[in-house]
Amino acid sequence: MLAYRITQAGGPARLCDIAPLPPGPGQIGVAIRRCGLNFADLLTQKGTYQDIPEAPFTLGMELSGIVTKTGDSVNNLAVGDRVAVFSGQGGLAEYGVFDAGRATRIPDGMSFDDAAALQIAYGTSHMALNHRARMQPGETLLVTGAAGGVGLTAVEIGKLMGATVIAHARGAEKLAVARAAGADHLIDDSEDLRARVLELGGADVVYDAVGGAAFKAAFRACKPEGRLLPIGFASGEVPQIPANHLLVKNLSVLGFYIGGYMKFRPDLVRDSLACLIGWHDDGRLKPHISHILPLDRVADGMELLRSRKSTGKVVIRIGD
Repeated sequence: MLAYRITQAGGPARLCDIAPLPPGPGQIGVAIRRCGLNFADLLTQKGTYQDIPEAPFTLGMELSGIVTKTGDSVNNLAVGDRVAVFSGQGGLAEYGVFDAGRATRIPDGMSFDDAAALQIAYGTSHMALNHRARMQPGETLLVTGAAGGVGLTAVEIGKLMGATVIAHARGAEKLAVARAAGADHLIDDSEDLRARVLELGGADVVYDAVGGAAFKAAFRACKPEGRLLPIGFASGEVPQIPANHLLVKNLSVLGFYIGGYMKFRPDLVRDSLACLIGWHDDGRLKPHISHILPLDRVADGMELLRSRKSTGKVVIRIGD
């Protein structure tokens, strides 16, 4: 089977032809149909992500497909089930073996495209805003990088949770995408972010996927008791947080990494995904997928993320 792999630490990723493995106890074998790309895939290739498997390994953190085999002790899934798998690795391949606890059965009405695009970006935004920030209806949410893979989902989920959403992005095209997802106010990257947010009354919650100057400006535009969620650092700069300013304004900075929850509170991740699937079934959310590419164009998909030329999600098509 074909798989997009890193064969040695620090080496480049490439398509390889490898033998599939049978599922062991508690595992399932999946014929993979789609795999969603994430900025974390770029960091993994660079060797700078916080959770990198030992080489060799196959990239791809979230996927959808059909169960083809089950190992011993798997009682919740059966051959033929359509599933979404929060894999962590292994999704960019024609076939994979995964722990059954990482898989969720998906409804017949959900496409493989949507299932592959739903898990990490939407799960990150839903758990960050709901579980970590405890955002309430009527609060103001500022989203930086609001047209990107996770930022756009924060706009959409923020509106579903009853927030007033301020979207910050680069250029009219990306801001239009954020507007379509429900943003109430739009701020272009060329504007003074702090001044514009303060004109709108300040932010109760900041969902920052950019870091760098955007985080610094958003930090200064928080209301008293504001909560900041550093989700990613697409700018390449990890912000340093002045603790004395936290004290003066009674601010909270809340770390969130969904992969960590898969290790110590997987039940919260499963409950979040069940909520998101329910919202999808009700027509209340729809993943925005800007590009669907075949497996032999994974590198092109990664470049779309790297250059920030995609909006929403990039999905790799592996099977029909």
